[in-house]
Amino acid sequence: MKPEIAGTVETSGEPDMSHSPDAPSGSTTKDRRDAPDRRKRTVYSLMYGSFNPRRRVARRTDARSLRDLDWHEPQWLAVAMLIVVLCCVDAALTLTLIAHGAYEVNPLMAPIVGGSALVFTLVKVGLTGSGVVLLTLAARMRAFGKIPVSFLLYAVLVGYGTLIVYELRLLEQTLL
Repeated sequence: MKPEIAGTVETSGEPDMSHSPDAPSGSTTKDRRDAPDRRKRTVYSLMYGSFNPRRRVARRTDARSLRDLDWHEPQWLAVAMLIVVLCCVDAALTLTLIAHGAYEVNPLMAPIVGGSALVFTLVKVGLTGSGVVLLTLAARMRAFGKIPVSFLLYAVLVGYGTLIVYELRLLEQTLL
């Protein structure tokens, strides 16, 4: 005899055949597989999960994957936004300093800065924004098994702040 399921007990001695392929089509139970596959609605799932987060902490203590959480602390948004804003300020100050005779020290950005200012700004902000998104997603993880990624976010923020102060002093010296 089967155990009690949803408040009903099977009273006949016959086996339950409601889920067999030979079951009558007028069955009173609705098959959940008739609903659309939620895994095929990626954009909807991302938007819904962004506004209705469920995983605020990892399910397991050894969880180290980016998909283990879908909710992040609000301070990471503030740190990420500050980094991107400081990146934009850095791009503007770099272009201003180059117009006053300075040169780009970064060998990866030097060829780009010689061309269009718009392309330089888009590449700089795009690369920084992509890196910030990845660091924010991994904020609760550890880099190299030891360093909290959240520390790296703060380090990038402090680094950009220091760079802005340095560029402002260079600009002050060139204008005098």
